[in-house]
Amino acid sequence: MKMLVALLGLALAFISPAARATEPVDMLLVLAADVSRSVTDPKFRLQREGAAAAITHPDVVRAITSGPHRRIAVCFVEWASANMQKIVIDWMVIGDGASARRFGDRLIEMPRSFAGSTSISAAIDFAVRQFDRAPFVSDRRVIDVSGDGNNIGGRPITDARDDAVSKNITINALVILTPIEEAFRPEHTNPPGGLEKYFQENVIGGPGAFTIVAENHGAFGRSLTKKLIQEIAGGPPNRLAAVDQ
Repeated sequence: MKMLVALLGLALAFISPAARATEPVDMLLVLAADVSRSVTDPKFRLQREGAAAAITHPDVVRAITSGPHRRIAVCFVEWASANMQKIVIDWMVIGDGASARRFGDRLIEMPRSFAGSTSISAAIDFAVRQFDRAPFVSDRRVIDVSGDGNNIGGRPITDARDDAVSKNITINALVILTPIEEAFRPEHTNPPGGLEKYFQENVIGGPGAFTIVAENHGAFGRSLTKKLIQEIAGGPPNRLAAVDQ
């Protein structure tokens, strides 16, 4: 009997987390952050610190703990060129203030992954693959893309979007604006019609998909806080209350 128990334990150890995915959460969320060359080191620090502040914001934690399972699972990835995507923090359950702080603390400690070009399509494809290996289950699967420019490189952005949506994945976007006087490639960060319009027409998709704008990288944290509340709670963006960081 002892030998049988030992063999069973050994067999279970070799089963992949995805194969044992039985733990329910209210949402699987991939936060996909742009770290291309247009995101300078000072902007990167603002972006990282803003993301850590957003995930630990009391209103975000309150939204997380208001769902049926009172928790979500989050995976944080960074991306740049078509061959540059990295998992910064792998799937982690957030269900209270303490777990949110652990996530935020780890995020602050991790080094920057890349400084390449901008392939939003490759970032979406990479994010989609993370859902297949998540050790949790949920009917809600969301990719939260943040970026400060249009797609450069990789396959057509609308193809990546459409493939993700066909898998019942929603793509939302946090659009980071760059003042024209600060843009080293205005056609990239300030495309005709504006960057938010570009994201609305080419990047977001799925039921209730939406964009939120950060006026600059300094506003990233406040905008991400509003965005997370919207994604988790599911209310219309125009009903969001003002959030102070």
